[in-house]
Amino acid sequence: MPRRTRLVSIAAALLLTAACGESPTSSTPVVPQPAPASPVGTASPGSGGAGSAVAGDAMSGIDVVFLTTMVGHSERTLQIVALARDRVRDDTLRTLAAAIEATEADELSAMRGWLPTAGPGASAGAHQHDGHGDAAALDRLRTAPDADVDRALREVLADHQRAAADLARAQVGVGRNEQVRDLARRIEQSRTAEVELLGGTP
Repeated sequence: MPRRTRLVSIAAALLLTAACGESPTSSTPVVPQPAPASPVGTASPGSGGAGSAVAGDAMSGIDVVFLTTMVGHSERTLQIVALARDRVRDDTLRTLAAAIEATEADELSAMRGWLPTAGPGASAGAHQHDGHGDAAALDRLRTAPDADVDRALREVLADHQRAAADLARAQVGVGRNEQVRDLARRIEQSRTAEVELLGGTP
């Protein structure tokens, strides 16, 4: 199954989970502690930054699924960028890749800080990389001739970020914790903009 199709399937599973409802005894809701920093380096409204306590709705299982999935997705993004970082020729693409790397490293740190509050099985190490960038895409970057690296990175990264936008869009519709939903909104907006800059179709 293609990489994007697998992530869209995860997004659909989020929607189905929300439609079916969660059992009151399936898990104990928890409130995430650190607030993720904004992708542009500013605190989200009502928060005091990445280390602030979060007020409002408890984090539900569906929020945990989203965060866990996005941890794996962001880890794979960093792998993609790292594979091509030193070989990119186009200055604009190099700048964009560096911005993506900085943004997702920041988000990844925040999400990893949230997950331990959700109890056993919800740690940042519990995710799977399936669907976050298949081996063929990574191999394409590793083996691309120097003249083809820029094009390969644009295509692989656009596909990867488009999948993240799809997943974030699903979370906005079904998430329970408002701050997690706010993160999803920002991910959807930033990834969609990145796909456009990479020359792909949002």
